Amino acid sequence: METVVSGIRPTGNLHLGNYFGAVKGFLQMQNEYNCLFFIADWHSLTTHPHPENIRNSVRTILSEYLACGIDPEKATIYVQSDVPEVVELYLYLNMNAGIGELMRTASFKDKARQQLHIDRVHTSEGDVEREIFNEGNKHSVSAGLLTYPTLMAADIIIHKAVKVPVGKDQEQNMEMARRFARRFNMTYGVDFFPEPASFYYSHKAVKVPGLDGSGKMGKSEGNAIYLIDDEKTIKKKVMKAVTDAGPTEPNSVKPEPIANLFTMMEIVSSKDTYDYFNEKYNNCEIRYGDMKKQLAEDINNFCAPIRERILDIRSNEEFMAKVVRQGAEKARESAAKTLNEVRQIIGFRPY
Repeated sequence: METVVSGIRPTGNLHLGNYFGAVKGFLQMQNEYNCLFFIADWHSLTTHPHPENIRNSVRTILSEYLACGIDPEKATIYVQSDVPEVVELYLYLNMNAGIGELMRTASFKDKARQQLHIDRVHTSEGDVEREIFNEGNKHSVSAGLLTYPTLMAADIIIHKAVKVPVGKDQEQNMEMARRFARRFNMTYGVDFFPEPASFYYSHKAVKVPGLDGSGKMGKSEGNAIYLIDDEKTIKKKVMKAVTDAGPTEPNSVKPEPIANLFTMMEIVSSKDTYDYFNEKYNNCEIRYGDMKKQLAEDINNFCAPIRERILDIRSNEEFMAKVVRQGAEKARESAAKTLNEVRQIIGFRPY
């Protein structure tokens, strides 16, 4: 079977966007591909989390992946830092990576701006922008942030993955992963690493909207419904979702906030429910309060069984530890085989 690799940074709970945008596809992929799903705790270090936050976040993602239905007997689930071979390959890739190409990546520039203070300076020649380090920030832009694409590439190609399910925001990093694989092959005159392709399991990627009226659901945007949210929390969030005064003409085009609510309903509700409220909208009879109550109920009905499994798995530390050990063994076996071959290609003696 073809190998598929996907990683997620442990930065909090999974939300509906994570589930329908990625995890739901993983549940099908694990039956058709050699899947490796890892929790990217090394990548999280670019935001300098507290050690206890890392440990808790890893347990959170692990328990929620398992509760969603990712099966450790079908797919390899592991923690990135349990596979030290990745760091050695990361070193080799960095030796052939250019500072200029790394600095040009959109992800580096965007995150670097968040750690820098942009100041406008008045000069005799006019206003110019100057980047100065924010004195209130204890950390400058790290080398780890700069070389994020090479670590991502190492995560992927160490398992010789041919497909990586990613969103459009990671496409530039995926292109760099292909570039680093190609560069290694050309440097050493081998056909060793495959060039991993961005992979969209379904023909139509599911974009789950946020509840703030625009954009997609995300942790940092504060517009998410988490799989662990209880019924009261879900209802409170949905009832606060942005709406308008309602349509004034039959069959009006839905503005974005309203279209988002209908998109959410299309994802979690029955077709009959969606059609009922869609007809009410088209007839100018929509009552958003009724729609939100129904949507909250349907979201809770979807989340409730997952929520119960999350709580059950979290209480079973022995089971989670077993999954992590088993995943580390499988991932290290795959990584060690690749790395020993890489050492021989470069000219180092394997262990």
